[in-house]
Formats: sequence, C-alpha cells, structure tokens
Amino acid sequence: MNNYEYIIASLPLLSKDGKEMPDTDAILSEIREQLSAKDISTLDLLLSSFDPDKLDAEFYRKAAKDRNRFIREFFCLDLGIRNTKVEYLNSTLGRPEGTDIVILDPDGEDAEFEQKAEVEALLRTDDILGRERALDDFYWKTVDALTVLDYFDLDVVLAFVVKLKMVERWLRLDEATGRELFRKLVKEIKENTKI
Repeated sequence: MNNYEYIIASLPLLSKDGKEMPDTDAILSEIREQLSAKDISTLDLLLSSFDPDKLDAEFYRKAAKDRNRFIREFFCLDLGIRNTKVEYLNSTLGRPEGTDIVILDPDGEDAEFEQKAEVEALLRTDDILGRERALDDFYWKTVDALTVLDYFDLDVVLAFVVKLKMVERWLRLDEATGRELFRKLVKEIKENTKI
C-alpha cells in the first residue's frame, strides 16, 4: 500500500483539446484506493475542511496536533487567512473587533500569522472575483512552498488534492479560470514526475 510514486504518476492528464475536465470524485476515489487506512484518515481530515460548517476552533486544534506536517502547516496557514479575512470584514462592516475570529488557545496567545500583511493587501480590492483569485493564487503558492522538498510522499498527494479542490471551485465560479488552474496543475505534475 501507499505506493506514492504510482499515485502521483497516475494523476490525471488534461486532454489535448482542454475540454475534458477532472472528475474530482473519481480522482479522489482512485487515490483513496491506493492509500493505507492511516493515510485515508489524513486525507479525510483534509477533505472535511472543504465543508465550511466544520471549520471551527476544534477542527483547527485537531489539525494543529495532527501527525502529518502538511496538515499542521496548511491549516495553520488556512486559519491565519480566514481570521485575516474576518478581521477585514469586521473593520469594513463596522463590526466589533474580534467578532467571529477562531482562537485556538483561549488562555494564551495564538501564533502570529506572518503573512497577514500580504493577505490584507490582497483583500483591498473592489473586484470580488479578482480578490478570490488572488487569495487562491496565494494558497497555491504556499502549498507549493510546503511541498518544495517532497517528491513522492503523502504530502504531495495532499497538496494535489488542495489544488484539485481549488480547480473544482473555480470551474463552478468561472470556467475559464478553472481550466487555466487545471492546466497549471497538470503541468506541475508532469514536471515533478520527471525528477
């Protein structure tokens, strides 16, 4: 089990005309079939984060203690971005400071979000679609940074899943952007499997 080289090498390729888009459920099912029970549990934790109703303090506490480095670091980033977005909305809408912020350690100081200024800069635009694209580009870039030294391991698979879910989201929001992101993802996979 856990033949990461095979999983990564068999990730989907875009058809020549670019019209064939990924079947996310089928891809995830194929990945799941090739993972151990332990890795499936890690994948399920990641996938559960795409249900906003589950993203509460308890979820982030669980992720912060997870055995997988990618999960810990990705959700630390995700919480920082989400809290920065909420703070931005609070100030824009005149809501009290701290409203709807997720705090992991109620008795102490949560870690400072180092990229806060960069995310705040991305939020200061009137173009809502452009802002969402810029935030997803930021996620994409950061996911790449989290796996820069990984080639054939679970973290690469998890990073692929994060990106695949972004592509799926953009296909719903803006098909042209979704197709562009999918091409980018396929190109990255092709380049990384040549190593």
